[in-house]
Amino acid sequence: MTPPHTTAEAHLRRMADVLEEARQDLASGGVPPTCLLPGLMRLIPCDAASFSELDISTRRQLNAQDIGDEDADLDMDAYWHWRHQHTQCTQVSRPHDIPETTQMADFRSVRELRRLPIYTEFLAPHPTIACVALPTAPNRTRVFQLFREDGKAFTDHEMTTLRMLAPHLYELYKDAARRRRQPVRLTHRELDVLRCVALGMSTAQIAAQLVVSPSTVRKHLENAFGRLGVSSRTAAVARVFPEPEAL
Repeated sequence: MTPPHTTAEAHLRRMADVLEEARQDLASGGVPPTCLLPGLMRLIPCDAASFSELDISTRRQLNAQDIGDEDADLDMDAYWHWRHQHTQCTQVSRPHDIPETTQMADFRSVRELRRLPIYTEFLAPHPTIACVALPTAPNRTRVFQLFREDGKAFTDHEMTTLRMLAPHLYELYKDAARRRRQPVRLTHRELDVLRCVALGMSTAQIAAQLVVSPSTVRKHLENAFGRLGVSSRTAAVARVFPEPEAL
């Protein structure tokens, strides 16, 4: 007779199931697979979860998924204004070559956090945050986050679970990004223009950089939008350069 699974074995099996479900979901087009957030919430009890990618220098949100807090209306202006108080966030924005796992309690107590504007104007009602920060380009963040409202810190067991999952989450992200990247036929000049757009340059700056007129830049963008099937600069950059490192 096969002996019953221990609690640890059962938990490892649940972790493996979450990862396998995400691998099966790669074809859906989500980056990362959209089933990952609910899967993480099944493994680690929390009130909400998110994945986000931010470009710090241009203050742009490049990618976002949220679950469990759909009615929340995040004030990103408040985030950028008070971001220096979000010690955990500034920590994960440092360059790193492997995934890093932290929780807010590593940097500030719940009592300290609740006294700060970053909490009252942006983070509330979630004083407890665990995150897995994936490697990305300089001045960018790429982070899974789990949120709790009750202020209860994540346990050592829960943080160990995230640390064990972290390298697999990174591989799933990269696999999903590669699948989403489809061959795109653009002219060399259209690619030059989009590279400049990806660097945050305005139409006038692109024109000066490429030594052409602003109207020529706009025409190249119009043609590129048509070929890519998009209607905005942000969407065009995401379509051609889904991985920030590709720039």
